[in-house]
Order: sequence, then structure tokens, then C-alpha cells
Amino acid sequence: MDEYVIGIDLGTSAVKVSAMDRKGKVAAQESYGYELHQPRPGYSEQDPRDWVYATTIAIDRLILRDDIKTEEIKGISFSGQMHGLVLLDENDQVLRPAILWNDTRTTKQCEEIMGKLGNKFIDITGNRALEGFTLPKLLWVKENEPEIWAKAKTFLLPKDYVRFVMTGEKAIDYSDATGTVLYDIKQGTWSKEIADALDIPMSICPELIRSIDEAGTVTEYYSMFSGLDKSTRVFGGGGDNACGAVGAGILHPNMVMSSIGTSGVVLKYEPDANVNYHGALQYECHAIPDTFYSMGVTLAAGHSLNWFKHTFAADEDFTEMVKRAAQRPVGSNGLIFTPYVVGERTPYADADIRGSFIGADSMQNKYDYVRAVIEGITFSFRDILNIYDKHGQDFDTVVAIGGGAKSDFWLQLQANIFNKKVVSLTNEQGPGLGAAMLAAVGLGWFDSLQDCAKEFVHFGKSYEPQISEVEKYNQLYKIYQQVYDQTKDLSHQIMKLRNEWA
Repeated sequence: MDEYVIGIDLGTSAVKVSAMDRKGKVAAQESYGYELHQPRPGYSEQDPRDWVYATTIAIDRLILRDDIKTEEIKGISFSGQMHGLVLLDENDQVLRPAILWNDTRTTKQCEEIMGKLGNKFIDITGNRALEGFTLPKLLWVKENEPEIWAKAKTFLLPKDYVRFVMTGEKAIDYSDATGTVLYDIKQGTWSKEIADALDIPMSICPELIRSIDEAGTVTEYYSMFSGLDKSTRVFGGGGDNACGAVGAGILHPNMVMSSIGTSGVVLKYEPDANVNYHGALQYECHAIPDTFYSMGVTLAAGHSLNWFKHTFAADEDFTEMVKRAAQRPVGSNGLIFTPYVVGERTPYADADIRGSFIGADSMQNKYDYVRAVIEGITFSFRDILNIYDKHGQDFDTVVAIGGGAKSDFWLQLQANIFNKKVVSLTNEQGPGLGAAMLAAVGLGWFDSLQDCAKEFVHFGKSYEPQISEVEKYNQLYKIYQQVYDQTKDLSHQIMKLRNEWA
């Protein structure tokens, strides 16, 4: 009998469910989308029940369409969009739409946190208080929706809510817990000091588990709902960035991951919690037990390119659009783009900065603009890599995943802008692969995630920096670095008026 693990990748726009065998080969894959709601500028919400509905449909299709037999599914684990706040009442009912990672309404709450705790907060959590994190969202609900807050008994993150519906057990894994910034990264517990300072009851925090720990088995109700067998074991899972790193084989300090999805992430494996980036980078528990990772985030990486295409090239084939952009010259004929179209996180924690095209010229065409967007996204990743350089963190290989790894042009562009070797994967499945690996290790198929990676992760083509292009991009990058400081005040003034007029 064949045996499979299922990796559930709960993203911002859709869920992807993958059945993988003991060799890491994808036997079947299904996905299902759901809506993103933005009721006001800066707001980003989803109905948690949509995640359950979409996940269940995708699992049903694996069983019914792809002939994956329920008795062959031995384990399930998760990768989830991070930081989203799901509030449950005493009957475990959802109290309000989930506030997502890319919601930026909580600037006031971030200022309140840092005002009360200052650098002590960074010492405890390894992070600054940023709008995307879960703790500021808790405070926002507490201060703006007191009737909801009065009913709130537990909070969960997105994947943890779906797992709760499957198993009836509430828990958060350590990798997602650190992303709440209500977690003491050195003590390995929820921080009572932070909770007390902000008047948040500790009882709202669920149990902590490791990513490879068994969280429960499928309940009778969910078995009837989904078709899964009640004996199916369900494991903790991890935040999407941790799972993406596992699935990309980022298991050694000499490697970093470059991930271009809706947002963009540069992530580095850290063997311990001793490196102090003073909040310039996020510092998180890894899905690999007792290890960590650091990362910086570009809020609108792939989103910038998708926005441009939807707005200005809706009827054009995406691959052809990028192909034609690749034919334009380095520097996009004098055009530079900053990808701050929904604010920015690293290295500028600024919810009100907005994107810019600098150097617009009547001689440029649409594909100069496309190339400028791609170059600007990649420059924003270099901003993050610079932080590692400043802290003496050496690495020699960038493993590229996500949208930017589907194009030879963009892979070579990364090598030239980063001046590092860039490697792709032959079997890239993103965070879903990492989730499946967590289930495989949890089941005991492998002794460790490193052992599992030898079977599941396969590196592909390498892209070496082209010296002549590197020098050109070094010159352009020096100009790119100046744009934030010279446009931030203008952006803030525009956003102030926009909010006043809303």
C-alpha cells in the first residue's frame, strides 16, 4: 500500500494541498481560492471559515478526483500565512474577521508597545513592534472593539485555526508564536512581562507545541466533513517562512533564501539565539526544533508586479510580459521603481511610505516599467542582505523560490544584484513541501528534517554573478537607496490627506 503525507499551504489568496510519498514526490495536488477583504485603506481581513471550507474542498478533491485513498494518508501538517489574528469566544466561535499579516492599521498600537517597553521589548521578543505582527492587532481590538474583546477567550493564527477545526485541539507552534511578538524567544514561553504591561490576560494564549509534534487526530465530525480517516495524525506545522525555508533546504548557516510571493522574504538559518540584530530583522523560532531563523520582509514583492499587470497589462500573458521586459536594457532606460505600494517593513518599518517611479521619460515603453518593477523588488531584497553584511553574517549561496525562481531572467538578475551565487530547486513546492516534511518527520519516516531534506529537496541550476552587470547594478542601487529618504515626507503628507478625506 502506498503511504502519503499531506502538506497544507494556507496562503493569502488560496490554499494548496499536496500529497507526497516517502520519496518526496508529489502524487497529487489541489488548490482552492478565497477572498481578501479590504474595507478601508490599510485594512486586510479574511473570514477564517473560508480557510476551512477551501482546505476541505481541496482535500475532498485529492480523495475523489486524484484517487488518494484515505487509508493511505498517514499524516497532515501545515504551512500558514503568519501573524493573522483569529479570536474565539468561550464556545470556540469566531468573533470577527481575521486581521491579516499585511494589515497596517496598528501604527498607534506599535507606538504604545514601544513606549511602554522600549528596548526591553526587543530583548524579550527579538523583534520590534511592527504593524504586521499579532500583538498590535490584539491591542487594536482591545482598544477599538471592546465588545468583541470582552468575549475573546483564545487567539489563534490562521493555520492553527484550521488545525483546531480538524482536531478539536487548540495550539500554536513555536515558529508562529515568535511571530506574534508576545513570545519570549530566550525563555521559550509566552511573555507574562509583556502581557502584564499591556493588560492582556495570559489565558488568551494557547498551548505551545513544536512543528513536528502531533497535535491530535481527525475528529469524527471533520472525518465526515472531509472524508479523512479518524486515525489520520495531524502535526503542528509552521509559519510559511519557516516551512518555505525547510522546503528550500535552508538548513545550514552559509545559505539564505530569497522568496518572492505576494510579499518577499530573505531568510537565514540561525543555529542559536545569540545574534542580535537589534530589531532590524525579525528573529523567529524555526520549524526545526531548537533552532532559529532571521528574516527581512518586503511587503509588496510579487504583489507589486501583479498590481502593475492588473492595472496596466491585464490582457497580456504574464510570461510573455516578463520575457519582453528581459529584453530591455539594464536600468530600464533610466527608470527606478520602489516597491512600497502597501508600505514597507524591512529595512524601513513605515506603514505610510508609498511606491515611486523615478526617472519617467517619454522614450520609455511599458516593458521598461515592467523591468523597473522587477529590478526594484530585487533591490529591496538587497536592502535586507545589507543588514547581514553589516552584522558580519557571511553566506555564499542564495536559494531562490517563489515567483522570482520561475524565470531564468529573474534568477540571473538576482545573482547580479546580490553579487552572490543563486540556486533554484528542481522540485520547488514552496512552503507546502516544508509542511509535508514536518509530517514525514513527525511520523518517524526520518530522524530529522536534515535527513528528510536529503530525500525531499533537490537543487537545480546555479546562476553566477556577471561582473559587468554587477557593476552597473551597484551604481543603480546607490541611487535606489536614496529614494526612500527623499520621498517619505511626501508620502506621509499624501497619506494624511487621504485618510482625512476618506
